[in-house]
Amino acid sequence: MYAIVEIAGQQFKVEKKQEIFVHRLEGKEGSKVEFSEVMLIDNNGKVSVGTPMIKDALVSAKILEHMKADKVLVFKKKRRKGYQKLNGHRQYMTRLVIENILEKAPKAAAPKAEKPDSAKATTAKKETAPKAKPKAAAKPKATKPSEVKKLLQRKPRQRKRQPPKQRNLQLKRRPRKRKPSPKPLQRLKRLTATRKKINN
Repeated sequence: MYAIVEIAGQQFKVEKKQEIFVHRLEGKEGSKVEFSEVMLIDNNGKVSVGTPMIKDALVSAKILEHMKADKVLVFKKKRRKGYQKLNGHRQYMTRLVIENILEKAPKAAAPKAEKPDSAKATTAKKETAPKAKPKAAAKPKATKPSEVKKLLQRKPRQRKRQPPKQRNLQLKRRPRKRKPSPKPLQRLKRLTATRKKINN
């Protein structure tokens, strides 16, 4: 008997007493977990397929340990740019053991509805409770006439004016005048003179 279940966004083919590694699940080691997203169950040749899930089907498992997967090296490179990066990554995993595969799991008992008499009694109590009075706004403190005079006599503070910031004035340099290039005949004379010196 096997089933195809979706666990943490991945689909697994599971059998009884099989150990599988899944993405990290919430829950302590040793606690039980149930998965209701069962897509297919094969019970000794009798196959039942869900659309997309099978109703009332359950796969129960037990968390053995929380661990990390093997290291994966992530290498990036851009040729001719002098760029290369090497990162390592270890995925958080959970090791499970499958305990049971159920085609029709027993339904949990529905919570009992409360009696109407008790509900009425609670509402009546709420109505009879006196409402708290809103707090009165605090009255402003009365000031003496002598204090008022002092406040009026005070002169407003005069802010000191800061001098304007001096700009860094850089003297502009005049471009140098280039000497005019020698005439072509003068160039030839110089070249011939240098050649003669080299030959001698």
